[in-house]
Amino acid sequence: MARKLILDVDTGTDDAVAVMLAALHPALELVGCTTVNGNVPVQFCTDNTLRVLDHIGRGDIPVFEGLSRPLARSDFPVARRLSDHSGKYHPDTLPVPPTALKKQATGAVEFLIETYRAATEEIALVPVAPLSNIAAALALDPKFVERVPELVIMGGGHEIGNVTPSAEFNIWGDPEAAAMVFAAGFRKITLVPLDATHRALISRAHCAQFAALGTPAGGAAAAFIGHRIVVHDEHQKQAVPHTTPVHDALAVGFLVQPSLLTTRRLHVAVETQGPLTVGRTVIDTHGRGRQAPNCDVAFDADAEGFVELLLRAFAAKA
Repeated sequence: MARKLILDVDTGTDDAVAVMLAALHPALELVGCTTVNGNVPVQFCTDNTLRVLDHIGRGDIPVFEGLSRPLARSDFPVARRLSDHSGKYHPDTLPVPPTALKKQATGAVEFLIETYRAATEEIALVPVAPLSNIAAALALDPKFVERVPELVIMGGGHEIGNVTPSAEFNIWGDPEAAAMVFAAGFRKITLVPLDATHRALISRAHCAQFAALGTPAGGAAAAFIGHRIVVHDEHQKQAVPHTTPVHDALAVGFLVQPSLLTTRRLHVAVETQGPLTVGRTVIDTHGRGRQAPNCDVAFDADAEGFVELLLRAFAAKA
């Protein structure tokens, strides 16, 4: 039986690869996508998600638009920070054809609350974006934390930051929301931070393999990841030249193949105040805080297994 999931996205390039993997892999059933302000303003996240689903023949999957700003802050220019570089760094609109598909009338937070309230089967929740929608659901429904059986979060970093020296973008984008989520008491959280995603780099040679599949998903993956390689070569060089992490897809891949990640059970909290460290995931690797572990944190990943998983999923047509 396929594993059900909801994917919470701020769809730029790596989210798009995650959406395709979740929508096409036979071991997964993508119940819906929720969107949130992040890589680009939320309306572009929604449009990008709809475009990707239509492009791969999965327009049956509903998309619900969520929060347009961080939960508590008005001074965090999350989307603007990246869309100011729209011609070169993170285009607001992905390079796939426009779609006639429309978002659902129901908002993302309401969808999350009502779906988990009515669920009779387990549905994993996979946020690969700022955690604003998830925190809002927690605030509005006190039992939401009990109803979600599993969270797989792409975000944070221990040794690596990408938006500041100490913080990863998804957590930095709404640190108060992230702090709420990690402190809420979810029964099972797996955190997929930069420490793991940077161990599963994808190369230009891999992009050629995706393109050679001759499928809509293969071609789109080659284009999205190829763009990421150009960006990382210029702005955030990786240990292996001409490669890129595809962060969000690795979190989805974990649901299919848990052996992709090597994890440790640790306590994780989020810094919301320090001017140099706001948005940092404080991962207590040595038990100095003496708090009970609340999270399985990934520190390593199977790069070859990840690429093979993507190739198998994108070879299939919807």
